[in-house]
Amino acid sequence: MTTIDESAGAKRWLPLEANPDVMNQFLWGLGLPLDEAECCDVYGLDEELLEMVPKPVLAVLFLYPITAQSEAERIQQESIETDPSSKVYFMKQTVGNACGTIGLLHAVGNITSEIKLTGGSFFDRFFKSTANMDPLERARFLENDREMEDAHSVAATGGDTEATENVDTHFICFTCVDGKLFELDGRKSGPISHGASSPGSLLQDAAKVIQGMIEKNPGSLNFNVIAISKRA
Repeated sequence: MTTIDESAGAKRWLPLEANPDVMNQFLWGLGLPLDEAECCDVYGLDEELLEMVPKPVLAVLFLYPITAQSEAERIQQESIETDPSSKVYFMKQTVGNACGTIGLLHAVGNITSEIKLTGGSFFDRFFKSTANMDPLERARFLENDREMEDAHSVAATGGDTEATENVDTHFICFTCVDGKLFELDGRKSGPISHGASSPGSLLQDAAKVIQGMIEKNPGSLNFNVIAISKRA
């Protein structure tokens, strides 16, 4: 939830809280049916705690602190690790503090074959409208979408903590597409492949990558993991 577009006058939203209840109301209101999927807390990354997460898991959101090391790694990945897979729904981030919403859009955009969106809903219209756009075109489309901006604002002020623009954390999404685990971060130039995965192992595979990121920032406790699980 940090600024990606540093230019003067860049649009900024209030950050979305890492709160499954807030995210569920947000998703359900935009066209993800309540009986299709929901956000759930992931209380820890060891196997026993991962087993407590409702299955199947469709996507994983990870909130982490922006540090000098994470920024250096992001810049390094720009040139060597992005995967231009056309089957991955990916968009850039041009609105400050919009990473929570973009993480959710990345999640939903890559599971439209697994869930049934409400016909005519915001999500239904958004993904149909942006299907053939490139990542930056999708970002600009979102930036100019007043309906999403209003929905985000309602969600951002509905959490347990007071919303403020001054944050130093960032949301990313992990999803499985065509047998690969992808990290989707609107601040990077494209999807990052973390190797083989499957719908059944998505949570465990994402947890390994997340654990590695946490271990690189031993001085911080500002992490949060949320799974989007299909409802039975």
